[in-house]
Amino acid sequence: MPLNPQVQGLLQSLAAAGAPAFHTLQPAQCRQAINALMRMMPPSQAVLASVHDTHAPGPAGEIPLRVYTPVGQGPFPILMYFHGGGFVIGDLDTFDTLCRETSAGAGVVVVSVHYRLAPEHPFPAASDDCLAATRWAAAHASAINGDASRIGVSGDSAGGNLAAVTALRLRDEGGPALKAQLLVYPVADADPDAYPSMTANAEGYLLTRADMDWFFGHYVRDPAAVQNPLLCPIKAASHARLPPALVITAEFDPLRDEGNAYARKLAAAGVAVEQRCYDGAIHGFYTFFGALSLGREAVDQAIAWLKRTLVA
Repeated sequence: MPLNPQVQGLLQSLAAAGAPAFHTLQPAQCRQAINALMRMMPPSQAVLASVHDTHAPGPAGEIPLRVYTPVGQGPFPILMYFHGGGFVIGDLDTFDTLCRETSAGAGVVVVSVHYRLAPEHPFPAASDDCLAATRWAAAHASAINGDASRIGVSGDSAGGNLAAVTALRLRDEGGPALKAQLLVYPVADADPDAYPSMTANAEGYLLTRADMDWFFGHYVRDPAAVQNPLLCPIKAASHARLPPALVITAEFDPLRDEGNAYARKLAAAGVAVEQRCYDGAIHGFYTFFGALSLGREAVDQAIAWLKRTLVA
């Protein structure tokens, strides 16, 4: 399929504005660039009961959190959200609009996690923080008007990786049990040569192969980590007994094939999986839902799935 016309228009606008490639910047500059990009998107019109910042104790200090509570009578299901950004960029503000939309649309308490970022905090710092934050949410469910028996994890890109890894760790390291995992174009592996989409979509579609090399170069210090399922969830010895999954990928995304492969791994292990690759879409389209109809469609799919899987 060709690029979606709206997606093509977005890419042309970024090119005309002289938006630099992620891998050409220093981490601090890259963090500013992603926030500037997200400020270009329309704000959410979602109505919520409350949004407040708090924190959870982590392995290296406090983990900043933002809790979104929907209108209605709780306790509500809890959805952890781990933001994208290649383990290097992104924060609570970057993906605030998406969290508002998800909380209001699905009727869930969204707990957005600002895990430690690389290169200041390399692998496995981000995963350790996401695990700790999820356990905090389960232990403090009543304080956030949440239901500890209905918890899911979610994330996009690097956050999709962290959601998948958190599901594996909770299964293997004493819970709590999860009811759902929402994985949006997840980083599932660290072997770019194994996936044709990493070559076919290497340049020209916002996220490039050079960007992925740059992100991993900051996040991973030990080359042996590429065999570790806490970095590459597709390499886990077993994917059985994991929660139901929705896996969303994009046709013109370097990460397309590994995300699709992870969905197949889950399904082969007996996990209930819903999977869709969006034709004409690029990496990031989901978080650009305010500007892209394909993104709106994907967010609506996720909300409907959460209602069936986590809320029901």
